[in-house]
Amino acid sequence: MKNDNLHIRLRMRLYRDQVIAVGPGKITLLEAIDQTGSISAAARHLNMSYRRAWLLVNETNSSMTKPAVVSSEGGASGGGTRLTDTGRQLIQLYRNAESKALAAAKEDLDALAKLVKA
Repeated sequence: MKNDNLHIRLRMRLYRDQVIAVGPGKITLLEAIDQTGSISAAARHLNMSYRRAWLLVNETNSSMTKPAVVSSEGGASGGGTRLTDTGRQLIQLYRNAESKALAAAKEDLDALAKLVKA
């Protein structure tokens, strides 16, 4: 039985106290910032308010030993936002862990999928 409508997704989160330090939404936002070079453009790309994106970036930076994102003020080139080495490492490690977790759970996930209606 094949079910093309079924998609499996893991949603890992690392908590620091009661705050999600790292999770799928924050990783997606970091990836969008890396692609667009700005928090506002990343927020638009993800259909998110600038305020929400800024709060997520602030929470992420506050949770890390070193900032994941840095911004520069305007000026002739208009400023912008970029990921630090920590931010890039955060994305890479999260995506690697996600892939490994899916691979490790494949047998059980396949068995679960067979229980879902096609």
